[in-house]
Amino acid sequence: MMKQSSTYLSCTLSETELSTMSIIWQTTSLLLLLRCCAPGFCMRDGIVGGKVSIPHSRPYMVYIKDSNSKLACGGFLIREDFVLTAAHCKRSHLKVYLGVNDTHILPHGIEVEATPHPKFNNAPGDDIMLLKLKTPATLNKTVNIITWPECENKEISKDCMVLGWGWQDYVDGCPSSVLKEANVTLIDFKKCGTNYTLCTNGSIGPAKGDSGGPLVCGDAAQGIVSFYTESSGVYLTRYTRISHYHQWIDHIMNKTYQQQLKTWRGKLYELI
Repeated sequence: MMKQSSTYLSCTLSETELSTMSIIWQTTSLLLLLRCCAPGFCMRDGIVGGKVSIPHSRPYMVYIKDSNSKLACGGFLIREDFVLTAAHCKRSHLKVYLGVNDTHILPHGIEVEATPHPKFNNAPGDDIMLLKLKTPATLNKTVNIITWPECENKEISKDCMVLGWGWQDYVDGCPSSVLKEANVTLIDFKKCGTNYTLCTNGSIGPAKGDSGGPLVCGDAAQGIVSFYTESSGVYLTRYTRISHYHQWIDHIMNKTYQQQLKTWRGKLYELI
């Protein structure tokens, strides 16, 4: 079609008109290129130093977005009705999107009830939040849960992975439309500073927009992307250590289960 169109134009337009149209096309192409690198339109790398994930190979990944502020975070499914993410991602109109690879093609969003950790105060520490899905997920090949640690003292593999749709650069970047992942290595707990965080450092790792995503070590989600600091070009990323909050997570999820069970029993009695 393009080749035929070009031939048609060259037979009907003057050289001056063709020259003018050429300039217009070049200008338009430049504007489109610049637009593609503006926030919200960029298709470059997400996780800094990351690679493109095989589509739907990480079915536990959840894309979280606020319908008003357009703030985007990552999260991960730990039960068909619960997503784990960072508390600093809390907003008033959050929705979660399951089975996402490309954020330009989003499924129907699910409304959630957010429960951030009670000790979180918009500062580092206790940066963990549960999102209860108002419509539980249907588990399949593209939507599934990931295991999480049940024992805080259990040894964690040093070889880990981070995932997200965040910025491609720590300083100046824009979100990726496709899921990216990168391999990272845990550093010694003493260098990390606290018992309730895990840390990685270097030039590879999560950046803006990757908050709330999982730090996967072995086959389990061990951490939640929280924040990073920079010193002389070295980036230290801190993750909320999930096992430290095992009792709190269990309490919130079991409380919900008990409420559901009570409701079901009530409906059963009405039928009887």
